[in-house]
Amino acid sequence: MDIVHDGQTLVLRGDFDVRSTMEVRTAIWEHIHGFDEDLVVDLTGVAAIDLTAARVLAYATIDAGRSGHHLRLRGCGPAVRRMLHISRLARVVEVERTAASA
Repeated sequence: MDIVHDGQTLVLRGDFDVRSTMEVRTAIWEHIHGFDEDLVVDLTGVAAIDLTAARVLAYATIDAGRSGHHLRLRGCGPAVRRMLHISRLARVVEVERTAASA
């Protein structure tokens, strides 16, 4: 998992699974508790996600709200959206809408 912090955006690339959850959780926590701005987690470079990783995003969303911040997911591909819906965590996280292509 490659994690790049770009201002208020955390860009993730690679497989987001149980092996990378601690690394991602730490990066999100450091942003939420170290900066006074909301966070966008860009998942454009993530092809697949497992249940543990989806839970990390859901708990981070809850933690951000408790801290007075807002966490939003960007660039969720079909596999990521499917996991969020199957796990029912889509109710907890906010996914940016993408513009419809013509």
